Amino acid sequence: MIKVEERFIPTLIQCYFIAFGVLAGGSFIGSIGAFLIGEPPLTMVTRLAKSLRIWAIVAAIGGSFDAFENLQKGLLEGSTIDLVRQVSYIVSAMVGVQTAIVLIEWFVQEDVT
Repeated sequence: MIKVEERFIPTLIQCYFIAFGVLAGGSFIGSIGAFLIGEPPLTMVTRLAKSLRIWAIVAAIGGSFDAFENLQKGLLEGSTIDLVRQVSYIVSAMVGVQTAIVLIEWFVQEDVT
């Protein structure tokens, strides 16, 4: 039987909300700067959301090479649980990003593609 550490689920939830917060917060707060310099803030929200996607995922999984080391350990050394854990964290972060994009699209009434 596979023994799952206690920290897996809380880390999964944190990855989701960190990615969500980086994208939503970065886009909405960044649009304040657009407002201050006379550019349309809602247009800037969509531009920022497009450019912050990957950075939100990177920030959520830790922003370091630990995730890649764990992926390597899972692939090359046969540690399947580490591989599944890291992929789960990345998927959780991607779901957080997608949730923030849906929220931004709803708020701005434009597609963020």
